[in-house]
Amino acid sequence: MLAEKSLDLPYRPCVGIMLINGAGLVWVGRRRPKWAAGPSAHFWQMPQGGILPGEGERAAALRELEEETGVTSVEVLAESPGWLSYDLPEDLLGIALKGRYRGQRQKWFAMRFTGLEREIDVAPRGRHKAEFDAWRWVPPWQLAGLIVPFKRQVYTEVVREFAVWLG
Repeated sequence: MLAEKSLDLPYRPCVGIMLINGAGLVWVGRRRPKWAAGPSAHFWQMPQGGILPGEGERAAALRELEEETGVTSVEVLAESPGWLSYDLPEDLLGIALKGRYRGQRQKWFAMRFTGLEREIDVAPRGRHKAEFDAWRWVPPWQLAGLIVPFKRQVYTEVVREFAVWLG
């Protein structure tokens, strides 16, 4: 019954950003979403977020990156040729993504970080709450193991699509 209900829910359109430093490492932030519990409830993810009405995907990616990390010093390297999506597991339907979506449909961007690390700031800004409580640079091959299991296929595909930029 719940699986049938999930088919009635739309995918949330959003963007994701693979921020790559000069050493070919990828930025990840540590999250603890409201729906996660227990000692292993934290997970690491790349910046991502929703697309506002009337906003283009590239503009959304640059906005989300700044909101979540403080970073504005970037060079956009590439855009995924298509959209990547994932479904929420049944136990998170009606809970995660404010209960309004069955998963996310994402357009991904590879960006080179061209600034200094002191630019990176995960503290909340203005009306935006903090998405992360810590951050670090990781080798791209570690990404799939750091994200929640239901997003692993998307992360594997993002690494494959942007491999040329990872050195």
